[in-house]
Amino acid sequence: MSFDYILWIGIAAAFLTTISFVPQVVKVAKIKETKDLSLLMYVLFSIGIVLWLVYGILIGSVPVIFANTATLALSVYLLLLKIKYG
Repeated sequence: MSFDYILWIGIAAAFLTTISFVPQVVKVAKIKETKDLSLLMYVLFSIGIVLWLVYGILIGSVPVIFANTATLALSVYLLLLKIKYG
């Protein structure tokens, strides 16, 4: 039973940290303005997310894999928008 409890905490954390990027992505896509976004921050963040994804794959953690796959997609999309509009 404690395993299920821990898994659900991981799933909740994964969902909340991933979904937190959606408002930023929507805003940038809508207004097409990225001057206030730090390119270096998103590059470093994306590299960190790739490492978390590899870590999740290596340990076989579904919440870590799911969260970092989705977060990486959002982060890379913001990077592309930053390059396009920045």
